[in-house]
Order: sequence, then C-alpha cells, then structure tokens
Amino acid sequence: MNAVTKISEGILVDIEVSTKSNRFEIAGYNEWRERIEIRIKSPPLKGKANKEIVNEFSKLTKKPVEITNGLKSRQKTLKIYDISKSQFLKILNLKKNI
Repeated sequence: MNAVTKISEGILVDIEVSTKSNRFEIAGYNEWRERIEIRIKSPPLKGKANKEIVNEFSKLTKKPVEITNGLKSRQKTLKIYDISKSQFLKILNLKKNI
C-alpha cells in the first residue's frame, strides 16, 4: 500500500475525504490515486472536517495526529507520530478490510 510512508517520527498517510456521511468510516483504498478513502460526518466548514479527521485518527491509533498537507483539499496527508507502518496497517485491517 503506497498510501503509507515510514518517516523518522512515525508515518505519513495519504487520504481522500468524502464529507457529510452518516458516520466516520474507512471506506477502502483507491489504487489509482494511492490514497485511503475515508468518509466523515462534518461539512468542510471552518476546519470542522479537519478536526474530525484528526480526532478520529487519534482515537483509532491512540497516537498524536496532524494534517501536514491539504488543509483545504479533499486529498490530505496525515502525520501519525510514534507508530510503525505495520502497526498502522494492522489497525486498519481490524477496522476495515483494505
């Protein structure tokens, strides 16, 4: 999976976001765009969507998360600290078969 890259602080995760869903969910992996597709409840207004993404990924991984790229875009890059690529992929597989 090319959406997850190991860095010294943890990992970078490329995602594509769909807003106004019924709930937060990891929808799958887009092989063409090489991004993990997620759905969120919040609309893209005043940073609400970005806050939901950071909060949900922090809950999921129990690690600090920040958006490093794409604050105003559907395509974003997350930095998740102190986690390995294999740990993250294991969490994703438990959450949703990707």
